[in-house]
Amino acid sequence: MDLRKICEEIRVDILKCIGSIGVGHIGGCLSIVEILAELYFKHMNIDPQNPKMEGRDRLVCSKGHAGPAIYAALANRGYFSKDILLTLNQSETSLPSHCDMNKTSGVDMTAGSLGQGFSCAIGMAIGSRLKKDNAYIYAIIGDGESQEGQIWEGAMYAAQKKLSNLIAFCDYNKMQIDGNLEDINSLDPLDKKWESFGWNVIVIDGHDLGQIDNAIIKAKSQNEKPTMIIANTIKGKGVKFIEDAGYGNHSMSLSKEQVEEAIAEIRRNA
Repeated sequence: MDLRKICEEIRVDILKCIGSIGVGHIGGCLSIVEILAELYFKHMNIDPQNPKMEGRDRLVCSKGHAGPAIYAALANRGYFSKDILLTLNQSETSLPSHCDMNKTSGVDMTAGSLGQGFSCAIGMAIGSRLKKDNAYIYAIIGDGESQEGQIWEGAMYAAQKKLSNLIAFCDYNKMQIDGNLEDINSLDPLDKKWESFGWNVIVIDGHDLGQIDNAIIKAKSQNEKPTMIIANTIKGKGVKFIEDAGYGNHSMSLSKEQVEEAIAEIRRNA
């Protein structure tokens, strides 16, 4: 399986998905592509033909504005037709801008209110342990989202319960809707913060498939703590004019011509 090719396809489909309505949270979608490819195509115990399978691994994208990235990954994994991606946020769509577990096949938890998805992932990890189904629960949180107190309340509780079946990623692109993290409410030193809350912490390049793979393997090799994988990423990764927009790409308009230009760049650099 060529995960680099899968990343290429997910990026292209994110652009088509958001391009179908001309505006969206493109920056934070493009920054988590490699994480999604590793999870959905290599590490997660899932079955697109049986999306409610008992004992399956689950993924909670707590940074809910990255819904289009989740949808693109799910479509490529075979949960639904890629044609549906072009209905994003339209009337009667099964793909709302933020993930909704009641509308989209393969979505394990509704998200939108920052911080709440992380708490849900913790609850799911506890439920999995009670059922003894050996499932892993994965969560993706944003760095701006990490300014929410609910994140740290959950962090304390997960460590207290030694939820080693919980593996979380922080999309550490260091930007949020209104600016750079360091100018608004810096998280540094983020690794030391999570360590002080009792978590197993691994710091990686969030666009390096090998590092992501190894981090997940290391997380699964211990049974004492939940794991936080701090993924250093680039907001808008893969498309220069989107990267260059900085935090302005948190949500930005995309013309048909810009979508075509971005897709051509991704294909050219693949």
